[in-house]
Amino acid sequence: MTGNFFKSLRQLTKLLATPLATLALFAASLGVGVANAAESTTSIAEYRLHAGDKLDVAVWKETELTRPALVISPDGRISFPLVGDVMAGGRTVTEVRGEIENRLKKYIPEPVVTVLVAGVEGNVSYVIGQVNKPGAIVMNPAINVMQALSIAGGATPFAKLDSIIVIRRGAGGQKILNFRYGQVADGKNLEQNVQLEAGDVVVVP
Repeated sequence: MTGNFFKSLRQLTKLLATPLATLALFAASLGVGVANAAESTTSIAEYRLHAGDKLDVAVWKETELTRPALVISPDGRISFPLVGDVMAGGRTVTEVRGEIENRLKKYIPEPVVTVLVAGVEGNVSYVIGQVNKPGAIVMNPAINVMQALSIAGGATPFAKLDSIIVIRRGAGGQKILNFRYGQVADGKNLEQNVQLEAGDVVVVP
């Protein structure tokens, strides 16, 4: 009996250690420290929702208030019983959960709400032009231009790699971000390798 206990304990310790070891190995492969990798996981935890993303929302001990796969509408809202419309776009799941709990307090004493991201289909960018696999890319949770080009299968032999642009739509209209592959590949002007935002279009001429 004692032997089984210590065997289980060793297995549990190994499992608990695995994420950190994997994180360190992944960080080392990218040439960054564990601290930077940990910082990256923090940004993942603070993922901001987009229209088109899906949420699983449930209230503890209130099965009739369970709503799986709620799709965030184009205006950034979800609708939940007793609560009405809640703005989710641009917010974290923690913020959305907090608002739902506060509104439910009118009807349920000390409600415990769970909000989980069930899908990030709204967090999409596009790579078009002279790449091997053009199309939409689901960013889970974030990628940069270099990563997007890799996911798109790399450039074709006809691509003009130093004339790549990123088209980004903002509140003031569209803007163009230039991306010169050769410079970034050589470790120069790395600020061009921007993190893509939902709706960005990477054009490889």
